[in-house]
Amino acid sequence: MLSSPLIDKLDRLRQIFKESTEILVAYSGGIDSTLVAKVAFDVLGDRAIAITANSPSLLPADLEAAQVQAEFIGIKHQVVETDEMSNPNYTSNPINRCYFCKSELHDTLKPLAKKMGYSYVVDGLNADDLQDYRPGIQAAKERGVRSPLAEVGVSKIEVRMLSQYLGMPWWDKPSQPCLSSRFPYGEEITIEKLRRVGNAEQLLRDMGWKGDIRVRSLGDTAKIEVPSDRLSEFMTNMAINQLTESFRSYGFMSITLDLEGFRSGKLNDAIAH
Repeated sequence: MLSSPLIDKLDRLRQIFKESTEILVAYSGGIDSTLVAKVAFDVLGDRAIAITANSPSLLPADLEAAQVQAEFIGIKHQVVETDEMSNPNYTSNPINRCYFCKSELHDTLKPLAKKMGYSYVVDGLNADDLQDYRPGIQAAKERGVRSPLAEVGVSKIEVRMLSQYLGMPWWDKPSQPCLSSRFPYGEEITIEKLRRVGNAEQLLRDMGWKGDIRVRSLGDTAKIEVPSDRLSEFMTNMAINQLTESFRSYGFMSITLDLEGFRSGKLNDAIAH
């Protein structure tokens, strides 16, 4: 059962959509935007649509998962292509890289929403995201995007609680930010590097790893991050020789395991903000 304060947040979330006519959900397939898509569809039905932006920074498996989840919910779903990789402000990977990514996203979605007759765009930003370094938030605000979860104060853990309450089987799905987040600021991002990181993370999934995992790209070095309390499990259960051979075939020269363990947003530690 949900607590009374969380039930109140869900009611307020629903009310936002009840006051709407038609809305377009910027839908990555992650747990946050999927919850928004679910509530929007429950309230608006066919007056809500979910749009996923496909680019080299999205794993093909994650695009497929987004499509499966949208079908489960019942919401209309479309995929559009974005071209942030043609923008040197993005590929040079400055500390505000996400600003240029979200600018490209919403410069694609906003006119699309207008053309299709949807009144505005909503995203999956949650209340906890406001406490992190997220330059993409400004790009979304500049383009009039609303963030219902943040508006009603829904935290990341509450997203999972609400998703479970609403019967979504992926409520415990690990977070999966775009692949560009695997590179330290200042290291140029290329399609080849994105593909290399994507192949490495997909391999670890295919080898049976469940839960949070990242492959950080540091030049020609792959640094694997798993939760600190699962380091022994990783070393015991993963076929290290197979992993190493495969990573090298992708172009990595060295493969390391981060002994500190996985922590979301770790690359932001280098930023004074």
